[in-house]
Amino acid sequence: MKAGGGFRIVRAVLLGLFALYFFLPLISMANFSVQGKGPLKGTITFHYYAELVRNEDLRSAIISSLLLAVLTVVLMVVLLVPTMIWVRLRTPGLSRLVEFLCLLPLTVPPLVIVVGISNVYTWVNYLLGDSPQVLAFAYVVLVLPYSYRSIDSALSAIDVATLAEAARSLGANWLTVITRIVLPNIVSGVLGAAFITIALVLGEYVFASLLHYDTMPVALAAIYKSETSTAIAGGFASIVVISLLLLGLSFFNRNQAPDVGGQKE
Repeated sequence: MKAGGGFRIVRAVLLGLFALYFFLPLISMANFSVQGKGPLKGTITFHYYAELVRNEDLRSAIISSLLLAVLTVVLMVVLLVPTMIWVRLRTPGLSRLVEFLCLLPLTVPPLVIVVGISNVYTWVNYLLGDSPQVLAFAYVVLVLPYSYRSIDSALSAIDVATLAEAARSLGANWLTVITRIVLPNIVSGVLGAAFITIALVLGEYVFASLLHYDTMPVALAAIYKSETSTAIAGGFASIVVISLLLLGLSFFNRNQAPDVGGQKE
């Protein structure tokens, strides 16, 4: 009992230290972002959060980042999900190669990737225009390692081959197998990959800055030089939104978890 009580105390202390380490900077950001400056000094104001909407350049950058996040998620799902399902069903010998290729971006610093694709993006801008949404092609590469792990875990939890064989025996084509049989069973993994992608895209600065695109992190970094409180408010708001998305994912996974014996309590 004493050993168990000591373990609980140590666990509580460690959790408390972790919570302090994680939440103290967030509390400081929240406090700084609502502290009035100049004539409003000493008061609590949400003026700087309103500036996120009133500032036309920042508003445009936020909209561009949100559209970029959605486009990156769509490209990631369209590229990765069918490929991973097909490899598991038809060419399992290539699974190690696909895993290696997907995890390869982790070994290359983002700065090196940007330098390598800068000439490619000259042609991309020429063919598709200089909209920030063209960054989706580069961001898909950036998020591959994290998305692959999330989807791979979901695929490993089900018997893909048996589901596909049963569907094919009933006359379903491969598109039906992927979209109506396998995909609904790995939706939690796909959502996890999507939320991780959104978090990375909304916080990515190196690619957008060096390739000269106006996204939310680039706009906030520019505003930080003259309006620190507005930039901090924007950073805190993005952290809150991403945290809520991840929290929603955790509740979704809990509700989707199968009950033991296949029956609900």
